[in-house]
Amino acid sequence: MKDPDCLFCKIAGKEVDSDVVSESDLVVAFRDTNPAAPTHVLLIPKDHIVSARELKREHGDVVAEIFEMAARIASDEGLDAYRIVTNVGPGAGQSVSHLHLHLLGGRSMSWPPG
Repeated sequence: MKDPDCLFCKIAGKEVDSDVVSESDLVVAFRDTNPAAPTHVLLIPKDHIVSARELKREHGDVVAEIFEMAARIASDEGLDAYRIVTNVGPGAGQSVSHLHLHLLGGRSMSWPPG
């Protein structure tokens, strides 16, 4: 399922160029155009899921694939420590209504974030 007006659906469908880092049948990972860390990769499901709030048991394969891909990318990027973040809703900073995880690394991270 795709949303024809969704930027990330267009990236997943190769209608919009992006710096793709990794891709599978279920997930696409690409570099953020406005990075918040030396390594900042976005991982998205190819199917349109608005946010983590909409995840159901039936999405188990895509959730597993996103986290497996994130671990592979972190290893490939030489990251020994990194952060994975997803925002739910505009009040939390979600600017694109399509589930996406931010893989951030290459610098020290403080806690609590934001």
